[in-house]
Amino acid sequence: MQRPVPPSSPTTFHDLRRDASLSAVTAGFVAVVVGAASSIGLLVGAARDFGLSHEQTASWVLSCYLAISVSGGALSWRYRAPIKMAWSTPGLALVASVAAARGLSYSEVLGAYVLSALIMTGLGLTGAFERVTRRIPGTLANALLAGVLLPFVLGTFRALPAAPLPVGGMIAAYMVGRVWFARWAVPATLLVGAGLSLAAGAVGPVTGGGLGTLVWTAPEFSVGAALSLALPLTVLTLASQQLPGVAVLRACGFGGVPTSPLITWSGVASLLSAPFGAHTTNLAAITAAIAAGEEAHPDPARRWVAGLSAAFFYLGLGVFAGWVVGAVGAVPAPVIAALAGLALISTTLSSVAGALSTPREWEPAFLTLAVTASGVTFLGVGSAVWGLALGGGLLGLTRWQARRPQKTME
Repeated sequence: MQRPVPPSSPTTFHDLRRDASLSAVTAGFVAVVVGAASSIGLLVGAARDFGLSHEQTASWVLSCYLAISVSGGALSWRYRAPIKMAWSTPGLALVASVAAARGLSYSEVLGAYVLSALIMTGLGLTGAFERVTRRIPGTLANALLAGVLLPFVLGTFRALPAAPLPVGGMIAAYMVGRVWFARWAVPATLLVGAGLSLAAGAVGPVTGGGLGTLVWTAPEFSVGAALSLALPLTVLTLASQQLPGVAVLRACGFGGVPTSPLITWSGVASLLSAPFGAHTTNLAAITAAIAAGEEAHPDPARRWVAGLSAAFFYLGLGVFAGWVVGAVGAVPAPVIAALAGLALISTTLSSVAGALSTPREWEPAFLTLAVTASGVTFLGVGSAVWGLALGGGLLGLTRWQARRPQKTME
């Protein structure tokens, strides 16, 4: 496979005209559709739990997509590589769990976003990104992610009695889609859910609408928010987005792209957008493979256009954030819950598999998963931190015991 090298000269519009292709533009569009359809319902649900207004929710969407668009487009242009940015869906699930528990105010949550962004920026600037992530055992990182996501997957089936027709149809559509058109399974599930909700007369009026506008909310900093949200959000973003995102780029032939600037600028984008509601801006993981893979173009050197394409379509979603939020808000809450859960099944499954990939670490990993999934808050600290602390403690004791010299029987 022909492998691109970092550009020796600044990218120009001549380079764009030369490398542009329909397949790359389409790949960027598909990546955006898959990414947006899989998690926008989770965001709107979290906004409802926080009691946000339509304008604040639209600001959350706009600030996310604006940060994703500008950072992804600029980095793709700078390094001539398909660098697709995204928000962290696992991180959003964590935020949604905090919203449902009503343990933190919205201002405290924004303060946690700022702290997480500062940590991420520091990891990029100092080059400590890889050193830090190597210290988090892969089994525990996967168990933490699975524990955060599992309640949302279970929520799909809890929503079934409240809206049997649309939710049942969505489950069927997801099952069929995973077998015959896996890439489009989640968008198809969304369409089926919306169609059946309309048929059942369960869709409310589309309220709000309008172009997206940024609404500033002053962040509030607290120790509880730092421990319950900022720390686990950073760990989840590193484990579920940044590391896999770098791995996808390398696997697709873009190992020459320096890692530290990607992490640094994702942190800066998160920092600037946090007071307007954006939770994270980071490297895309699963959908990055759509933009960076052969679907974009057989020649890796021409795939960077897919990164620009994704940035363009994200910008469009952000501009029309008011209508996006209004349309999703008209959909019944059980349908949104079902969509979020079904969209997270694959990620949850792969996380469980990763957590149980090393037999001698099964018990620490399962303890991490179980405690995290419990949703317990103790001493002002959320379940994600307790899960990682208890699982990590058990793993440390297990490894210490294994290193001790064994006494032999005479």
